[in-house]
Amino acid sequence: MKVIRLGWMGAKTQRFDKMNEFYRDVLGLDVLSIDHSSGRFKLQDGTEVHVYGPKDQHHGFFGDGPVVAFEVDDFAVAQSRLHAAGVAFIYPEPQRASGRIWQHFRAPDGNVYELIGDDRAA
Repeated sequence: MKVIRLGWMGAKTQRFDKMNEFYRDVLGLDVLSIDHSSGRFKLQDGTEVHVYGPKDQHHGFFGDGPVVAFEVDDFAVAQSRLHAAGVAFIYPEPQRASGRIWQHFRAPDGNVYELIGDDRAA
């Protein structure tokens, strides 16, 4: 297993509108979508940055800080390695969409992180 890069970042915030403005207007990130509960942006290398507001019902487990994803070359091997190390996953099965596979976990520092990879290689 190799960690290729940071593959994603997301954060839940009470300052939802201000963070959308910051990502769009100050950092100049490309806007993928903004709706009542989330803003989705893209860096020039294709990495997505998501912001979740108070109306979001799916990311309460994030905590107070940003959540970053480690993109791996082999998701199944990475998941097995974390299981063997006693790492606790937030939900039992990985999620899948658009050829990607991911699963959030709590690291030894108590923060939430994510594994993400190519679903075709899983």
